[in-house]
Amino acid sequence: SSYRWGSFYSFEHVGFAPLFGHQYSHLWVDFRGIYDAFMREKGIDYFENSRRAVLSQRAYAQAKPQGFQDYSKNIWGLSACDGPADVTMEVNGRQVRFYTYAARGASHTEVRDDGTLCPTAVVSSLPFAPEVVVPATEALYRRYRPWLWGVYGFLDAFNLTFRFTQVPVRHGRVVPDMGWFDTDYLGIDQGPMVIMIENYRSELVWRLMRGDPVLREGLKKAGFTGGWLDAP
Repeated sequence: SSYRWGSFYSFEHVGFAPLFGHQYSHLWVDFRGIYDAFMREKGIDYFENSRRAVLSQRAYAQAKPQGFQDYSKNIWGLSACDGPADVTMEVNGRQVRFYTYAARGASHTEVRDDGTLCPTAVVSSLPFAPEVVVPATEALYRRYRPWLWGVYGFLDAFNLTFRFTQVPVRHGRVVPDMGWFDTDYLGIDQGPMVIMIENYRSELVWRLMRGDPVLREGLKKAGFTGGWLDAP
């Protein structure tokens, strides 16, 4: 297998730095209790793997290894999203490379972090770790609502370290003494939040897809066994 198993902040899992890689297939497929050969050998399913990826990224934010503004147990979430600008700026005595749209993430496979966080990384992780996702979602809404919330819910991204009002930004705006906030909604980020909220609430999409014969046959051909997949 080309998978890279490793440990990041004491959580062993198959690594993929941006959280969308641990979310998107789970929008449709209930991976709880079904295994392919690789994960059966490791003793966990892909749902648990995603849970560990979420918890390791939260632990990374708590540790604040790069000192980005406001990172904490409730302010985290790295994934593919908009960003302020493709520039290098000095922050607290060191050079930081910032990006516009980029696949940000933190894992044992790679760390790509410029201080830009995205709400979809948090909210779309709800089924995996509700005990940390709910407080984080509430914190995002409570602390940053005037700049991060709009008619369609959370805007795409924000960066509280990027406070350079003199630098032209490709997306969003720089709020003086606060940071950069996007002004866009991205469907590829809004959609997963809605679906994962509903999967957590009622398992609606998972239940429908578990009954799809094409999906079931495809998973079996890919080597998955166990759980609901073996049920009649």
